[in-house]
Amino acid sequence: MIELLTVAEMAEADRATCAAGTPGRVLMERAGRAVAAEAALLVPRGAKILVLCGPGNNGGDGYVAARVLEGRGFEVRVASLAPPEASAGDAAFAAAAWNGPVVALSEARAEEHDLVVDALFGAGLSRDPAGAAAEAVERLARSGRPILAVDVPSGVDGDSGRVRGAAAPATRTVTFFRRKPAHLLEPGRSLCGDVVVADIGIAADVLDAIGPRIFENRRELHPGIPPSPDPLGHKYGRGHALVLSGGIEGAGAARLAARAALRIGAGLVTVATPTEALAVQAKALTAIMVRRADGIEGFAEALADPRRNAVVIGPAAGIGEETRAKTAAALRARRAVVLDADALTSFEGRAADLAALTRAAQGPVVLTPHDGEFARLFNREGDIAHIPSKLVRAQAASAFLGATIVLKGPDTVIAGPDGRAAINANGTPYLATAGSGDVLAGFVGGLLAQGVAGFGAACAAVRLHAECARAFGPGLVAEDLAEMLPLVLAAERDA
Repeated sequence: MIELLTVAEMAEADRATCAAGTPGRVLMERAGRAVAAEAALLVPRGAKILVLCGPGNNGGDGYVAARVLEGRGFEVRVASLAPPEASAGDAAFAAAAWNGPVVALSEARAEEHDLVVDALFGAGLSRDPAGAAAEAVERLARSGRPILAVDVPSGVDGDSGRVRGAAAPATRTVTFFRRKPAHLLEPGRSLCGDVVVADIGIAADVLDAIGPRIFENRRELHPGIPPSPDPLGHKYGRGHALVLSGGIEGAGAARLAARAALRIGAGLVTVATPTEALAVQAKALTAIMVRRADGIEGFAEALADPRRNAVVIGPAAGIGEETRAKTAAALRARRAVVLDADALTSFEGRAADLAALTRAAQGPVVLTPHDGEFARLFNREGDIAHIPSKLVRAQAASAFLGATIVLKGPDTVIAGPDGRAAINANGTPYLATAGSGDVLAGFVGGLLAQGVAGFGAACAAVRLHAECARAFGPGLVAEDLAEMLPLVLAAERDA
């Protein structure tokens, strides 16, 4: 299940299921039973469980869970934001079926229980909780008790993962049918704990009408990438990546990108370098070719060979007018282009100028900014730079530029100009090391050289980049990433 559903899309899935003949009360009963089943796995029989219920459907799930858990021999107490009779719709039936007492939230003492079921607010929370609800969430966060959240921890926005006011970190979260963006976007991702997706009887074919455009970035999203070599092919058939090097002080960044492009399958890789770094690059590189390219004229000559079909610009390329000119030359040369680091910063405050180039480009374009580079690039496009949701921010930037955006971080978002987006799920803090972004740019460039489309190349590169880091673990430095790739790919082939 790689599809992620927004709050509105999940509501549509519920409506479609009800329209097909399954009453909402039945869906709520199944959801509550799924919550009860997970609660029973977290504490021993007879344990004390506090269920916090809100007035909406999330609270209805909580009432069902409370009834089921009490029937299984647990000591259950329910605390509600509003009297049970204030519940509406299907939640009213669930509340009425609970025969035990219900206390006000202010009377609930989480620390006196072995487990708390957080069914106050679901993924559709549209404003910051206030009053008794906010106080209850804050007390819960301080309690130190294990928490089982229903759908998302109360206070977490289901679409953006942002915290509205306050949220208590859950030990585990139970959601239904499909994950929501908040389960993968920070800080929601960290607050959710382990996420369990429960089957409540919503048929997968409802997705056909919904047409989800947001996905979890897993292997199933980009099958066959990297492509397998043609048994009768040759190196030029696997593409030729050109990596721009800056001066001697940052020459290693281009080498990292070049090595990564070669490792991920590009048939040839050339580093285009100014004379000042030529000797250093020539001495350090073996399978990777080195070409002298001084200034914009030298770089244009390197681009003249049509077999060099993918270009990586940015890793320590230098910031300023020359890098802008080289970026423009690459984008006008009918090549696939990766823009990273200095190439992005060279367009600080000039996102519109860059958009004019990327929109006119004849090949796929992928940008790989971290948050700081993104903010610098779009600092004059406040309606993009200040969008609170990382997912929507990346989508807006992709639409503006007509290019694929890889907005990096522990919850990297990949957004394509066709509206698709993916959120990476296998990130690791081991990637927080100098040069890891250069390797990612090289992975993307190497896949583009092989003819992979921009969105697929970006998604595969991001996932494999993180998988290499996870496979290596402690002690990782950027040079290790490309060297781990053959082991990662072999393990996936044999899986």
